[in-house]
Amino acid sequence: MTQSRLLVDSNSYFRLAKSIHPLLGVVFGDKEYCLHVLPDLEKEYARSARLQTKFHWVNEEQYSQNRKHTITVSQKEKGEVGRTREILDDYKYENLLGVSPIDINYLAHAYVLNIPVVTDDNDMLELASVFNIQTIKSLKLLALMRAAQHINIRKVRETVAYWKYEKDTPSNYRQEYKSLFKEIAP
Repeated sequence: MTQSRLLVDSNSYFRLAKSIHPLLGVVFGDKEYCLHVLPDLEKEYARSARLQTKFHWVNEEQYSQNRKHTITVSQKEKGEVGRTREILDDYKYENLLGVSPIDINYLAHAYVLNIPVVTDDNDMLELASVFNIQTIKSLKLLALMRAAQHINIRKVRETVAYWKYEKDTPSNYRQEYKSLFKEIAP
């Protein structure tokens, strides 16, 4: 069976990687899911003092090494990603969506490679929906991991508790959590 690649955007990476390690490059489940990031994550982190302060653990060796599990694309795909980025960017400006250039790049890669992107960003989700780009929210990813016995419910609770501690919960996470895990969110 071929690997089912998932592209994890920055916000979901920061939400998940501390609690679930290693997060990237590990195959799990019957569909052989495997999570990857884009090299843009490093640039975004390096440019943001806020991210560096809030997520100081990102520079630890174990996390740096794990982030080497990036998506690779062919020259032809790079060209397609560039053209797709322009189309997504135009739509973003026309519709006043707050989607960063890095988020546009994630969506363009997901579109060209026909793989889901893991994100909780509402504007990204809206843009993805318009262009039929597959998405998965972080909580749904946790549910997939649990169903595949990659993590257990204790790890799910620990992860969500970390989000609350960091004051970094996705919108509507309580309702989504209850729907997915049949219990009240921690």
